[in-house]
Amino acid sequence: MGADPLLRLEGVTKAFGAGSGQTEVLRGVDLSLGAGASVAVVGPSGCGKSTLLNIAGALDPPTSGRVLFDGEDLTAQEPDALAAFRASSLGFVFQHHHLLPQLTALENALLPALAEPGAPTPASLRARAEALLERVGLSERMAHRPGALSGGERQRVAVVRALILGPRLVLADEPTGSLDEAHAEALGDLLIEQATEEGAALLLVTHSAHLAARAADTVTLREGRVVEPSDAR
Repeated sequence: MGADPLLRLEGVTKAFGAGSGQTEVLRGVDLSLGAGASVAVVGPSGCGKSTLLNIAGALDPPTSGRVLFDGEDLTAQEPDALAAFRASSLGFVFQHHHLLPQLTALENALLPALAEPGAPTPASLRARAEALLERVGLSERMAHRPGALSGGERQRVAVVRALILGPRLVLADEPTGSLDEAHAEALGDLLIEQATEEGAALLLVTHSAHLAARAADTVTLREGRVVEPSDAR
């Protein structure tokens, strides 16, 4: 994964609750990910995969341990700095798409650009969004609002939205879970290839053996611990 990782998790733990009711979800997780690399996190339901992703993306602080991005300790940052970091450097694909119902598929894909002063010109961004939407089979659906799209189509729009600004790190939580086999394969290829082509790091949580196999490396979580990191290829 490289000598100088873009993302590094060091001894990360996460517990919820207090006292006798406390539940430890992550237990000393170490993980590193370089620019242009892809890592799939797999494991049984409830083992801490989504929690790990939220901590890696500075959405949730660890109980202990550190999260470093490009050498900077995110766990030491103030909320405003973390929000700016997420907006400028990260692309998220959540299990639920969170599209705005009043916007078209194309407008939803372009949404992150509205708050990005250094983004490319609107024409180039629109062309990028259209090309990515076409690549995931939505060339005829760009003008449709989410209510007129299937669940799988909405998820594909959410993936394009995460990629639109060329983030340095893409975090994807079950990105193909609601898709049929053909569209899941196309979407998985888009995520992996886009990260490689643009030098972004990709950390994804998946139950799909096919998608995990497409990633450069696989990490297995069980009961909150990394138990089986291996080269997927």
